[in-house]
Amino acid sequence: MSSAYLLVSHGSRDPRPEIAMQQLATLVCQKLHNNLHPANSEDVVGIAALEMSSQPLYEQIKQFAESAFGIEKVSQNNNRLKIVPLFLLPGVHVMTDIPTQVALAQEATGEDIMIELQPYLGSHPDLEKLLAKQISKIEAEAWILLSHGSRRPDSQKSVEAMATSLGAVVAYWSVPASLESRVQELVTGGYREIAILPYFLFTGGITDAIATSLEKLKLQFSAVTFHLAEPLGVSAELADLIVDLTEK
Repeated sequence: MSSAYLLVSHGSRDPRPEIAMQQLATLVCQKLHNNLHPANSEDVVGIAALEMSSQPLYEQIKQFAESAFGIEKVSQNNNRLKIVPLFLLPGVHVMTDIPTQVALAQEATGEDIMIELQPYLGSHPDLEKLLAKQISKIEAEAWILLSHGSRRPDSQKSVEAMATSLGAVVAYWSVPASLESRVQELVTGGYREIAILPYFLFTGGITDAIATSLEKLKLQFSAVTFHLAEPLGVSAELADLIVDLTEK
């Protein structure tokens, strides 16, 4: 059976996340060949975006499948395409939008290609280790794990559990509680050295906005020392987690 893998991200107008996705796909491909499938040089890894793309996701999946397997192989009925959502929260995109698009893609490609939706990245139990590695680089009295947030209420539970395990408090970029409110709580509690860990995959427009917001907080709370950690970024460790998810 021939296998291909498609890493799906949210998508962005900023070019940096797409460049990072391409780099990550290359790492994942190398690890698949070297560690899991050394005899299978046909494994292909691609990227797609749920939003900010000229085509809907199901069309991207269909075109990637045709490109990865070749039109002449599609009729062999032994092709498997695994979709890995690179999302950190089980929000509406993960729970509703992507499954819907995958179902449309399966209908469009027919039975000759088996499309499998893998667990989303944020569900991997070892993701916490990568965040702990980011935290270990900075000394601070208190940490804020800053997530994008979701309009799906249950999605917050996983990030709150992650923050508790890391000894941090949670703030959200798009829903309450805000970064400013969390900083105010910590300052009121007597903390004077606060670090912020953006719970995002890559540097982009939102992380730039977070940095700008932090500059304003520095002026508002002049007696506090702030640190801003990096988002997860492209790494061999992140690629390992993604490869592991392809085997679920």
